[in-house]
This record gives sequence, C-alpha cells and structure tokens, in this order.
Amino acid sequence: MKLTLLSSGLLLSSVLLLNACSSPNQVSQHITADAVIEQVAEGKHQGMYRNTYRLPLGTRQYPVTCEADCYPAHPAVICETPAQNCQYAGPKQAPALNTGFSLQWLGHASFLVHTPDGQQLLFDPVFGQFDWPINWAQHLVGIIKRPYTPSLTPEQLAATDAVLYSHLHYDHFSHASIRQIGTTPTYYLPLGMADYMPKGGYNIIEQAWYSQSQQGELNVHLVPAHHFNSRKLFNDDNRALWGGWLLEHNGKTLFFAGDTGYSEHFKDIQYRYGDIDICLIPIASYHSDEEQNWYRYVHTTPEDALVAADELGCKVMIPWGYGNASWQMGDVSSHSPLLRMLHMQQQLNSQVPLLILNEGDSVKL
Repeated sequence: MKLTLLSSGLLLSSVLLLNACSSPNQVSQHITADAVIEQVAEGKHQGMYRNTYRLPLGTRQYPVTCEADCYPAHPAVICETPAQNCQYAGPKQAPALNTGFSLQWLGHASFLVHTPDGQQLLFDPVFGQFDWPINWAQHLVGIIKRPYTPSLTPEQLAATDAVLYSHLHYDHFSHASIRQIGTTPTYYLPLGMADYMPKGGYNIIEQAWYSQSQQGELNVHLVPAHHFNSRKLFNDDNRALWGGWLLEHNGKTLFFAGDTGYSEHFKDIQYRYGDIDICLIPIASYHSDEEQNWYRYVHTTPEDALVAADELGCKVMIPWGYGNASWQMGDVSSHSPLLRMLHMQQQLNSQVPLLILNEGDSVKL
C-alpha cells in the first residue's frame, strides 16, 4: 500500500512537472520612442545586435592605466594567502543619501535589493556553479569552482517581486537559479534574451537600451553596457542584447552596470539621468596574459571603474566582481581587483565615496 501511494505521488509530481515545463512563457517587449537598437540589417549576421560604442580592438584610449606595483597589500584587506581568500576589514561608512533603497551583496554580480516602495528585486542572481554544459567542461579549460556560493532561504526567494538579468554569460544568468526563484516574479531582460529562458510560465519583459518599464512605483530602465552576449558554444554571438539597469523612485536612482568595459556610455547615462545616487560597478575580470586588449575592452579595470563612477556622478560606488564567491576568471587572485582599486583610489585622489562590502553584507542607503 505504501509503495502504491509513493508511486502515485511520483506519477502526479511527474505530470505536474511536465505540465509546468510545457506552459508557455508570457513575453512582452517595452521599446520606447527614444530607444537605441543597432542590429545587422543583412547577410549571414542579420539580426545580430551591435555595440553602439564599439571601436577596433586595441584602439580605445583609456583615461588612466596602472602600470606597475598595482597590487600592494593593504592593511584593511585580511587574507589567508597573498590577495587570496580575503575579508575587507576597513570602514564601511555609508553616506546618508536617504534613497529608501537597501541592498545585500550576495557575491560576484548578484545583489538583493529592497526598494523604497517595499519591493524585493534580484540583480543577476546565480546561486550555485555554472549551468550545464559549462559546469562539466570548466575543469577542462581551467576555470575554478567558486569556493563560496550565495544562498537565500525559500521565504526570501518567495518574496521576490522582480528579477533583472544583464546578459547571458554563465556567471550572470543561471537556469538552475531561475527555477529556484520560480514563476511568481517578473523577469526583466534585454531584447532577445527571452528565447534563452527556461519554459514553464515565466512572466518576462524585454527592453531595449533607454527603454523603461513600470514595476510598482519604480521606473526600470535598461541602459547601455560595453560588452557582448552569447550562451551557446557556437553560433549565437550577440543574438540577444545586453545592458545595465537603472532603477528610479521619486528622483532617487540605483545603477547596476552589468558586465562592461569602459566607454562613452557612462557619460551618456549621466547626461540622460543626471548624477546617480547608488552605483554598483564591476572592478574585475580584466586580466589576461594572452588577450589583455580583449579582456580590458569588455571589463572595467578598478581604475576604469573609478573614472566611470566620477563620470556618472555617483554619490556612492559599491564595487563587485571580485571576492570569494567569484570564479576568478580574468583575475590575478580573488581579491587582487580590490587591492588595485584601493591603490588606484589613492593614486587618482578619487573623491567618489566608496562602500566596500564582503559577500553577504547588507546596507541601507
């Protein structure tokens, strides 16, 4: 009798799972009149999105570059071994901005954000390792597993109102994490990314650069990033758009840059939206002995990020991308980007307020 009940339960669960997987996603596109979309018009690359801020590789002029002794030890960064497995032990003084936003850095690019109107949002949530097949192949190409993975309780996941993804790369977009979060939230994606979502009845809004949506009392803007997009091993380069996100509530703004290299887009964002209250900007994945020009082209160095924060008019900058929850792709070590940023902050005499967090830290701004 127990076996019969168990078998019936398994059958019912299987039927429900199959029905969920077969449910179509609900997809809408928000493209406002001043949206910026650039796509290849003809030929074999027709429909491919193009980066408006692209320049020939190796020709971009960066405002400043650290040339030597870029990673000196810092008394506020306590490490098990040099620049590896560290904790920041320095001051964490958040400026009194009174924005109503609060946030928690979950690790790498993932943030949990509580908004002034009482909503809970997630930026680029990836709670585990890479999705298949990269999780299987990463040891073949020398990518380490992240030693620390962020987690949220089932109750926290259930409270999510919206999820915002910047692009498709495996350290930013995770089918496994999407299934954990479920179908209740609205998923905000750049154009074309809905095709890469798992099936099962997800509510999806796609946006173009400089388009906006309304989420409760929030204005949700997709803004440019100097990056690229792909998910498959072959033949889907830039078949979906990529970008950063800007949240606005009663004139207060929070900017999540997504993966990006340095370009004029930071100045353009400030021109459109004014000075930004809270800036979440990456400082990692720019290092490569073999392909230095390319890695820097699509990722900000710490000094690039400091310059960008100044151009954005950031009232506080929170760096991310480094740390114990990163995969250390394009980094010398887990905390080398943080050491370089602290060093270059002094070299540049940067006046942008920095708020440096460890994974799991929360702050109200």
